[in-house]
Amino acid sequence: MSFSYAVLGSGMQGTAAAYDLGRHGEARDLLLLDRDAESVQCAAQRLRALLPGIAVEARTCDASDGAVLAKALDGVHGVFSALPYAFNLAAAGAAVHAGASFCDLGGNTAVVRATLELDALAKARGVSVIPDCGLAPGLGNVLAACAVGRLRHAQHVRIYCGGLPQHPQPPWDYKLVFHIGGLTNEYMGNAEVLRDGRLQEVPTLSELESVDFPAPVGRAEAFTTSGGTSTACETFRGRLQSYQYKTVRYPGHCEKVRAVRDLGLLDLVPVQVRGVSVVPRDLFHVVAAPRLAHPEDGDLVVLRAEAFGPSAKAGEPVEWQRFDLLDIADARTGATPSASAGFSAMERCTAFPAAATLHLQVKGAVPPGATTSERLSVVETLLAAVRLRGLDIRESCSSAR
Repeated sequence: MSFSYAVLGSGMQGTAAAYDLGRHGEARDLLLLDRDAESVQCAAQRLRALLPGIAVEARTCDASDGAVLAKALDGVHGVFSALPYAFNLAAAGAAVHAGASFCDLGGNTAVVRATLELDALAKARGVSVIPDCGLAPGLGNVLAACAVGRLRHAQHVRIYCGGLPQHPQPPWDYKLVFHIGGLTNEYMGNAEVLRDGRLQEVPTLSELESVDFPAPVGRAEAFTTSGGTSTACETFRGRLQSYQYKTVRYPGHCEKVRAVRDLGLLDLVPVQVRGVSVVPRDLFHVVAAPRLAHPEDGDLVVLRAEAFGPSAKAGEPVEWQRFDLLDIADARTGATPSASAGFSAMERCTAFPAAATLHLQVKGAVPPGATTSERLSVVETLLAAVRLRGLDIRESCSSAR
């Protein structure tokens, strides 16, 4: 069987997702939609070269107009949103009205909760909706759910994830691997955690700790950021005692970001600058993004999800299950050895698992309705699908079940 897909947004993640759907998602044709005509045409041209034999169409479309978007989606089986999170609720609604299953890369838990309210409508239309399907939240939550499912008495979950440069450079020892608006959003507000079986919030950029990873990362730091747990704390409340997520960076990064935040440079309340109203965060994005891009350097992704808990018998050692992923950017796409066609580590680790999710949705492996990744009954199937895409997810555990 073959499927028609629409991809909303033709930037880094949208292009990588379209490629994956073409190569692994049994795609008959791909429709790319973006309001930027030049961007969508460039993405389509690249995909036609990578995916010979698959029809790739590019159209300009403003995703903020739900009626126009729903019309554009008529006839497709699955819709992948690589849009900024503020557009995802409207995009999900348009997809459901068009009779298509939908997934997105998320980024904001409040938007995710609103998207889940499409459950009844999605069931009535016979389609599925899964927000927050990126790397973290997304793949991290899937691996955590797999780890919990493999233990007899899981009580705690810890997830660590970071997109990093291979060769860190000042001022932040960081390489911008997705839109800077998503980055600063994670650094603000509170992080949701499960502690002592209760839902709690802790400030972002807090609870700093050191974590060791394989070379070339080595010793890194990890700290709280918003959105990483998504709805998982609610999902596992009553079953687990704790569930937490932390972002991984090279040592010293957290302190530098705190200074920027504490100076008010990430505030959203406009200030007057020589008679002009300026939002500090908007200005920071414009000024900082080029200085954090480091296009000459490759990226890498580290992800660790682990669950642990007491054994069934008193006196036995604690049981645990861990998944580790280290993905380093190179020229691999699986279709061409050309370095110019390569996808970054963040593109692969974010877009490919989300595309694998959408493929399961259109195949009918996910029942109609709106849900999130960690609630899926097919998390082990999804893990296998991600591994087939070349992501080397390694596992270790205390003992076999």
